[in-house]
Amino acid sequence: MKKLILTSVVSIGIVAILLSLSPDAYARKKSSKTQDTKAAAGQTEPKAKTAAQTIAKSPYLGAIVMDAATGKVLFEDNADTKGYPASITKLMDLLIFLEAVQAKRLSLQDQVAVTAEASKIGGSQVYLKEHEVFSVDDLLYALIVQSGNDAAVALALHHAGSKEAFVELMNKRAQELGMKDTRFNSVHGLPPGKGQAADVSTPRDIAILCRALLKFSDTIRYTSTKERTFRPDAPKPFIMRSHNHLLGHMEGCDGLKTGYFTAAGFSIAATAVKNNQRAIAVVFGSLHRKERDAKAREILSKGLMTLAASAPPAPPAVDSTKEKKSEEAAQAEAETEAGKTSTIEIKKSTLMVAGGVTMGILCTIILVLVIKSKKSRGPFII
Repeated sequence: MKKLILTSVVSIGIVAILLSLSPDAYARKKSSKTQDTKAAAGQTEPKAKTAAQTIAKSPYLGAIVMDAATGKVLFEDNADTKGYPASITKLMDLLIFLEAVQAKRLSLQDQVAVTAEASKIGGSQVYLKEHEVFSVDDLLYALIVQSGNDAAVALALHHAGSKEAFVELMNKRAQELGMKDTRFNSVHGLPPGKGQAADVSTPRDIAILCRALLKFSDTIRYTSTKERTFRPDAPKPFIMRSHNHLLGHMEGCDGLKTGYFTAAGFSIAATAVKNNQRAIAVVFGSLHRKERDAKAREILSKGLMTLAASAPPAPPAVDSTKEKKSEEAAQAEAETEAGKTSTIEIKKSTLMVAGGVTMGILCTIILVLVIKSKKSRGPFII
C-alpha cells in the first residue's frame, strides 16, 4: 500500500513537471532568461519606435494669421499646438539656400550632381536619376512647385554633404528665428520610417519661418509658380504642378507651400497681398484638403481686411487736370504781373525823356523871344 501511494505521488510530480514545460511556458521562460542575460551584460532592448500618430482633426489642429511686415498676430486658434508640418518642412530648405546665395556661399547657377541616394527617395518627386546634373535654381523650383523629395535630398547633399548635417543646419536656423517648438528630423517632411521621429512644428513657428522667407524676392518667384517644365529639352519633359490650390483662385495669393501625409493631415502656409498689405496664414492638420483650403482662404481674407482697416488713410487723390489748369493759371497771372511791371517802367522812362525834351524846347523858345525883344530895342550896351 505504501509503495502504491509513493508511486502515485511520483507520477503526479512528473505530470506537473511536464505541464510546466509546455511550449508557451518554455518560450516565456527562455525569453526571461535571455532578457536577464542581456541585462547582466549591460544590453537593454531598445523601445520599439512607433509610426506618427494621426493628429488631423476638423476643421484643423491649429491656425494663425500674421502681418508679414510687423509680425503682429491678427488671428490665432491653438497656434502653439504641435503637429507634423510634412512638406511645409521644405520652406526651411528654401530659406537656407536663399540665405546662402545672399551671402555668396553659392550661386543659383551652381550645378548639382544627383547621387544614388537622392535618386531613391519616394513620395512626390521629379524622378531624378543618378549622375544627372541640374542647377540649384532648377532644383529649388522642383522643391517648391512639385514638392520633390528627391530634389530636397539632392540639394541637402550638395550643400552640407549629408542629410544629417543639413538637418542640423535646419534646426540651428529654426532656433535662431525663435521657432522654439520646432524640431526637424528630415530634409523633406516625409512620414518617419522605422526607428525615426517625425518633424514637429506649430502654426506660429511656421508663420515666423514664412516672415523670414518673404524678405527674399526670389521666394515669391518660386512659390507663385503654378506650373513649370522640368527637363525641358528631354523627349518627354516633366510638367510640375503646384499643390497650392489657392494660387489662381484667391486674389493676391502668391505662395507659399502645402504639406500632407495621412497622420499629419492637410496643412498649408499661405500668403496674399492686397493694397500693399501682406498677410501670412498657416493652417495645420485638417482632415480634408478642401476644408484646409477653405479655412486658409477665410482667415487670410479676414487678416487682409484687418490690415486694411488699420492702415493710415491714403492722401487724397490729386486731379491732374485741375492741377494742370491751376499751374497754367498761375503762370498766366505771373506773366500778367510781369507785363504790368514792365509797362510801368516804360512809362516812367518815357515821361522823364519827354519832360527833358519839353524843358529844352521851352528854354529855347524863351531864349529866342528874349533875343528878338533885345534886337527890337537896339544894340546891347554893356
